[in-house]
Order: sequence, then C-alpha cells, then structure tokens
Amino acid sequence: MKASIEIPANIQKEINLVEQNMLAQVDNFSQALQAEVKSLISSGGKRIRPLVILLINRMLNGAGEQIVNLATAIELLHTATLVHDDLIDGSLLRRGIPTLNSKWSSAATVLTGDYLFSCAATTAARSGNLEVIELFAATLTTIVNGEINQMFFSRCNPSREDYFERIYAKTASLFEASTKSAAILSGVDRNQIELLRKFGYDLGMAFQIVDDILDYTGDQVKFGKPVGGDLRQGLITMPMHFYIEENPTDKAVKTILSGKCLNDEEEFDRVIKAVNGGTAINRSFDEAKKFVDQAKNSLLKFNDCIERNLLLDLASYSIDRKV
Repeated sequence: MKASIEIPANIQKEINLVEQNMLAQVDNFSQALQAEVKSLISSGGKRIRPLVILLINRMLNGAGEQIVNLATAIELLHTATLVHDDLIDGSLLRRGIPTLNSKWSSAATVLTGDYLFSCAATTAARSGNLEVIELFAATLTTIVNGEINQMFFSRCNPSREDYFERIYAKTASLFEASTKSAAILSGVDRNQIELLRKFGYDLGMAFQIVDDILDYTGDQVKFGKPVGGDLRQGLITMPMHFYIEENPTDKAVKTILSGKCLNDEEEFDRVIKAVNGGTAINRSFDEAKKFVDQAKNSLLKFNDCIERNLLLDLASYSIDRKV
C-alpha cells in the first residue's frame, strides 16, 4: 500500500497551474470574496481529482490546455460543494481550519458557494466539448439531488441501497465525471472511455467508504471534525451498517431499525466505541478494497506506463490514507 504519492515534476507543474487558475477566478471581484475564496483554495486539500485527470491525459497522450481547464473546473465544483456541505452540516472546522460559515452569515456562505459553482461551469465550458459540458451539468444535478435526498430521506435510514446511492451522489459521481471527461478530451474510443468511467466510479466509492471509516477512527484534529459526526447527524454509513448486521439485539440498533434517530450523547459514545471495538471497521475496509480492486482491473486494460502505475498507486493510497 502507498502512504503517499510521489507526483512527477511535470504533473506538479500542471497542478500548480490548476491552483493558479482557481485563484484567478476572484480577480476584480469583492475584496471580501477574494480573501475568503483564496483562503479556501490555499487551505490545503489533496487535489486528488485534478491529479487523476492530469495523469489520465498523459497516459492517453491527450491535449494540454483543455485538460487543465477541466481539472480546474472539477476542483472548483468540488470546493463549491464543500462550502455548501459545511453550512448544511453546521461544521465549524475543515482540515482543522475554520469553515466559511463559522465566520460569515448563512446568506454570504451560500452566495460564495454559488459563485464558485458559476466559476466551475464557466471554466468547464472552455473545454469546447459539448459532451463534457453536458456531463458536468448532469454531475452537478446528481450532487444537488443527492444532498436533498440526504436531508429528507437518508437520516437514520438503515438501507444499504440508500447508502450506496448517497455516496455515489456525494463523491463517486464527481470522480466518475473527472475520469470520463479526461478520456473524452483525450480522444480515445468509447471502450476506453467506459473503462475510465468505471475506474472513476470505483475509486470514488472506495474513497468515500474510507472517509466514512475515518469518521469513526480518525484523528479529530487532522480530520477537522468530531469523531462519529455522521452518526450524530443521523447518517448510517458503512461501519454502522456492518455493526447493525452483527448486533440486531443492540438497543441502539433496534432504535435505528425502527426508523428513529439516536439522540443521547452517552449512547452515541457507546456505539462509536463498540463499532471501533468490533469487526465493522475491518469489514468496511474489505468493502473499500473490493472497489479498489475493480478500479485497478479497469486500469490494467491500458498499456504499462508511468502514469498508469501512478494511478494504480493512487487507488491503493485511497484506502491506506489517514486523512
């Protein structure tokens, strides 16, 4: 497994260009907006999606300028969703840094997220490829619809099907759009486009399952939010699904299976400790590994090269990371 990914200098140069393009979106706009957006963009982040896009482009010997615009658009879209997610969830920290909604009003936070969405759409349109633009729009629709469904239908919902639909909308859909769009712009055939779409889907599913595991096991300071935050919000994620399966007589499990939410802090602490002490975490990792193996199988259909091998390493890293 890879604890980190060594990014080649030529790819890092393009990632730096993506970040410069993101920062340029607020030039000539409100000084307050400039300051906060630049703080958001500069606050860190793994830039996984741009990295995947750029590696696929080089693996397929694709074009240059269009792919940087695509990577910029995808990361702007991702950043916009984080702004809105933090507001919806009431999160005060992300990666240990105060969120925008902890400093600004709800209205100003929503408007900032909206601004980033518009920047992302404008940048995506610069690709000049109608299929990519339509895919970008469809992905945004999927993300927003998924968030609405989560708010109204997913709270304290023990359905495994609901969980997979939710993490697809939340995370995997944007990975899928990233890899498929990169393949489209690279001009490869439909079979290769489908393989890379599947790679993105499986990588995104694995990535979110690991995020959900880290919600139970991660370092609160490094992860930037309280341990067990999903359960406290009524979201049943992969570790809790396995805990429910293994402990049908547990009082908390009975409450959830009856369609009700837990609301006692001592009960939250007990269940989070029990999830960590049983087999649910390891079983969740096994589930993530299945998706990673599928992602790797799609990649192995392509010729051996540095970029393909880095993408394979990235798939391994997705389940070995700590944050």
